[in-house]
Amino acid sequence: MRSRQKILDATLGLIGSGGFEAVNIAAVASAAGVSRQTVYSIFGSREDLVSQAIAGVALEILSAIRSRMEAIESPVEYIVELIVSGRALVRDDQLLATLWTAGEGNPVFDTGMMTRARPIAHELLSPLAERNAAVKANLDDIVEISLRLGLSVVLFDDEAIHSDDDLRKFLTRWLGPALPSYP
Repeated sequence: MRSRQKILDATLGLIGSGGFEAVNIAAVASAAGVSRQTVYSIFGSREDLVSQAIAGVALEILSAIRSRMEAIESPVEYIVELIVSGRALVRDDQLLATLWTAGEGNPVFDTGMMTRARPIAHELLSPLAERNAAVKANLDDIVEISLRLGLSVVLFDDEAIHSDDDLRKFLTRWLGPALPSYP
């Protein structure tokens, strides 16, 4: 387990200092003080390594959001606050901000990104599903729309929704009618 964490830390360090282009198995192994075979045996591929490193950071940071979300009962308000808070975190965290810069090897822009992101989004929305039977019955669809909407808000920031309040108003205006059967 120590090697796994050393490898993840080395990966994050390389991303932070040189972007995703700086991450390859040999560089990570060297930075972590392990063999390339160790990296491959734990992670299988560069893409899995980068995804797990980033997912770990994202889940760590997003756990702070969970406490804010506990008191929110309305599905619309819950999803709105999740997206607003997520965007704020990306703006404030240098490593997460790196994700939104197109570049070689960036996992946000590869074909498997949605597959890797769904379990994270599912985990973030599962507390809402536990409190609301209608949400639970449609959780996969709600995860899908929330994930796609949240990613687009971060990727395509715009002056019309640049402030948190403007984003909240926009999301509430459009999510409210999309989730009419959820109290």
